[in-house]
Amino acid sequence: MSDDREVLRSGQLEILGRIRSASNATFLCEATLGDRRVHCVYKPVAGEQPLWDFPDGTLAGRELAAHLISVHMGWNLVPYTIIRDGPAGPGMAQLWVDQPGDTEDEPPELGLVDLVPADQIPDGYLSVLRAYDYDGAPVTLVHADDVRLRRIAVFDAVINNADRKGGHILSGVDGRVYGVDHGVCLHTQDKLRTVLWGWAGMPLQAMAQDAVEAVSGLVDALGDSLAAALDPHLTAAEIAALRRRATALLEHPVMPGPERHRPIPWPAF
Repeated sequence: MSDDREVLRSGQLEILGRIRSASNATFLCEATLGDRRVHCVYKPVAGEQPLWDFPDGTLAGRELAAHLISVHMGWNLVPYTIIRDGPAGPGMAQLWVDQPGDTEDEPPELGLVDLVPADQIPDGYLSVLRAYDYDGAPVTLVHADDVRLRRIAVFDAVINNADRKGGHILSGVDGRVYGVDHGVCLHTQDKLRTVLWGWAGMPLQAMAQDAVEAVSGLVDALGDSLAAALDPHLTAAEIAALRRRATALLEHPVMPGPERHRPIPWPAF
């Protein structure tokens, strides 16, 4: 992995194709350094569409900030991310996550976040929302009751993620679960929108054995080196709000629940 990171930092980036499902310019690239090659996602700043409610900084900077926060929480939920120059100018570069189905392995029949027929909640899954599919059939949005997803839910509450869709959760062939697409997070106002509401109201310490330690470590880091690392990418008010959210979660260690203002991003994938 350390070699892959060096290739991403210093290798020559070549665009292999555009990821059309993304709302901003997003490319699958290959970074080459000597005889080593790695795939990555590249999002040039020049391809970002302005957002009225996120006027400061860049989406690329928020993606990097989310990665740095994940590292300081000790969970490494976000794939290795940097900002570097590329074929379309400076932008975010993030190591590609290989998933079942990318190779010869078949993807699982049921994803970590999925839609199932109404009233047919699989064992080990939690119900989030009842809706209708494109054919008008009743369905239920569910997610797995998995500690790897629980950590992502805690992480999202801290970074104030405004767009945690099911498609932004990747199950790697390495057995780990990653969160991606963090361009709209870390706002000063409450904007948490997620498909992971199954643990609303659960005590923080019940989410994961190391949840309290992870959030406490983040608060400590924000009083030290992390704040300086975030400073080029976030405003002072956003960094202060991040620390307030983490501190508040420790003082009232209960997972938040959905409110009326757009609590679930839709479509959910």
